[in-house]
Amino acid sequence: MQTRIAAAGLEDIDTKLRARQRLSFDDGVRLFACPDLLLVGWLANRERERRHGARTFYNFNLRLEPTNVCEANCLFCSFARQKATAPAAYTMTLEQAWDKLRARASQAITELHVVNGLNPHLPFSYYTELLQGFKRIRPGIHLKCFTAVEIAYFADLYGMTDEQVLRELVDAGLNSMPGGGAEIFADRVRRKICADKCGANRYLAIHRLAHRMGLRTNVTMLYGHIETVEERVDHMLRARALQDDTGGFQAFIPLAFHPDNNAMRKLPAPTAAETLRVHAVARLMLDNIDHIKGFWVATGVEVAQQALWFGVDDLDGTVQEEKIYHMAGSVVPDGMSTSQLRALVRAAGREPYERDTLYNIVTPASHDAPVAATAGVALG
Repeated sequence: MQTRIAAAGLEDIDTKLRARQRLSFDDGVRLFACPDLLLVGWLANRERERRHGARTFYNFNLRLEPTNVCEANCLFCSFARQKATAPAAYTMTLEQAWDKLRARASQAITELHVVNGLNPHLPFSYYTELLQGFKRIRPGIHLKCFTAVEIAYFADLYGMTDEQVLRELVDAGLNSMPGGGAEIFADRVRRKICADKCGANRYLAIHRLAHRMGLRTNVTMLYGHIETVEERVDHMLRARALQDDTGGFQAFIPLAFHPDNNAMRKLPAPTAAETLRVHAVARLMLDNIDHIKGFWVATGVEVAQQALWFGVDDLDGTVQEEKIYHMAGSVVPDGMSTSQLRALVRAAGREPYERDTLYNIVTPASHDAPVAATAGVALG
């Protein structure tokens, strides 16, 4: 293996990783440029197994998008409708949204994940009552709701500060925040693909604020469109820097660009090899973020399984009701059962563990014999 590492010119990176020293911007760029993808994956897998062994986490969650009416005009988005009267535009009533949870009274869901379009027609009380209603229906459910982009929009639309918005949502039942809306932090890219929504600095400032208030959050990165390798690495380092300050990020989630039904439809989707490399480099660069999530809805099920050997230790969850990626052409199932998730993890040679949102173990996989932890991918 050392011969192969030397042949790829990654001896210094390997030495840093063995010594648990932080990788630099230039190291990240070199990992993206390395022609030996399996070697990069092997290095990432070594880091993954040092942290988590063969364990792969998932949760029993429900994902809701109560409205897709949105003032923003993100070129990559297939979900949003800028006018409430547009075809396929919708806004659920509170009762309709609550019914989605009521209908699953028999399911052992631990997390409700809510994101929306930036709808100018709804009062702020819609969102606070939405959360309050979910808590009335199931008091113990964890509400992971509203991206930093939504928090910024609420503050601007309703004449509040970001902190006021967060405090009122917490009072209504908010428990944590998802990481959506990060896209790519580079200003060059944001000006082209999402110029009319919350910028990178405010996104990060809202997460900093949430962490200060005791909320755990995630952070995403949209890849495979017009961003450069350097911009990907910069994005990771900006997330890493905030994590140094706050420790509030639980997971980093690369999100694959899907071109169907949006203004960037002429671009190809990222390849499986590109997806595996992004996840692997994220694991190697983000030494202070515990989990790298392979969102199977975005990657596809088979690539998500492969990613479990390229640094990924979390597959998100059952993800019932997801619309954003399905409207962009995702052909994966509308949701999975916990037994299906366990089966696909085991089929990939890993050991499934059900968790809650905060990574407390709910069910240590199953009563089956666990998959034995391995030393890594055999590269020959």
